[in-house]
Amino acid sequence: MTKPEDAAPDAPATEMQSAESMATGVEGLFASAPEPLPFDDKLEIRTFVLRRPGGNLLVYGTGTLNRDAEAIRALGGISRQYLNHGHEALFADDWPARAFGAPLIVGEGDAPGVARRREVGHTISERQLLDSDFEAIPIPGHTPGATAFLWDTGGRRALFTGDSIYLRDGEWVAAVLESSDRVSYLESLNLIKALEFDLLVPWAASAGGPYYAATDATDARRRIGGIIERVRAGGNH
Repeated sequence: MTKPEDAAPDAPATEMQSAESMATGVEGLFASAPEPLPFDDKLEIRTFVLRRPGGNLLVYGTGTLNRDAEAIRALGGISRQYLNHGHEALFADDWPARAFGAPLIVGEGDAPGVARRREVGHTISERQLLDSDFEAIPIPGHTPGATAFLWDTGGRRALFTGDSIYLRDGEWVAAVLESSDRVSYLESLNLIKALEFDLLVPWAASAGGPYYAATDATDARRRIGGIIERVRAGGNH
């Protein structure tokens, strides 16, 4: 995976979804239509709506989300949008802010770049808990401001890792770029390895394949341990 730094790709057209068609099978979690990643056509990206009593949240950014406007309104709208890292701003427009007044929230290290394209409402520089169910956790490395989000659905603990950990052909992999900080990335992977979660929900996944992964503590630690070994040895995935 590589990232364009200075040009937003044109978003492809997608068909309108209903709230029912956005359902993922995980209670409270709804997914936008998949959007091809222009610089890696084997991958697709999605934005997720988290339906919760304290106000629905939008996690990640994609370019065709406004086509799901009616479905998102039917779900109750959104109160905030969180980006895992600054590259998502290449795809996401300001529709959530215009439609719902939802502030955009991004890691402090990526905020200057995001601000060139979008108005940044708040930044994250340390672990933050929203209500009692949603935690923002800085995981610098892929980018300086990369941030994971851990959401307790009431029945599952879903971890949103952006593409610091994403799904390629069903496998958990990293995305170490030329601009990434490998040392920080390894520290963040070790932090993620210690978290308790049973659902991995990345920004990117192989086209046509699963876009989230059920797991348990043993499985997650084994998979993340494998990523750590590869990155420590100089690999990019």
